[in-house]
Amino acid sequence: MRKTVMAEKGPAPAGPYSHAVVADNFVFISGQGPVNPETGTMPDGFTDQVRQTFENVRTILEAAGSSLDNVVKVNAYVTDLTRFAEFNEVYKEYFDHDPPARTTVAAALLGMLVEVDCIAVVE
Repeated sequence: MRKTVMAEKGPAPAGPYSHAVVADNFVFISGQGPVNPETGTMPDGFTDQVRQTFENVRTILEAAGSSLDNVVKVNAYVTDLTRFAEFNEVYKEYFDHDPPARTTVAAALLGMLVEVDCIAVVE
């Protein structure tokens, strides 16, 4: 089984991709950034961008029939690895126990300070 997901309350995709794809009992979330879906704007500060990004991920996971509790793998891309500790502090707000596997890398992002994609189980 393969099904694409476009979250009604999620941010508009910046290109030709789905918010997520459900395959068997997994959901694969496309890379999400810090665009507020209600206003179309991004917060200025790094930690606010990280929070908005995870709120977007949460919205899409829920639209796909999953949740942050079901995330098994996170890929995080940040523009400045000297902010790794700040990223971790916000990350712990969303994954406060039994955190998923994670990779965090520095990346050049267009106008954003952070982007996150993930894989989660659909129950």
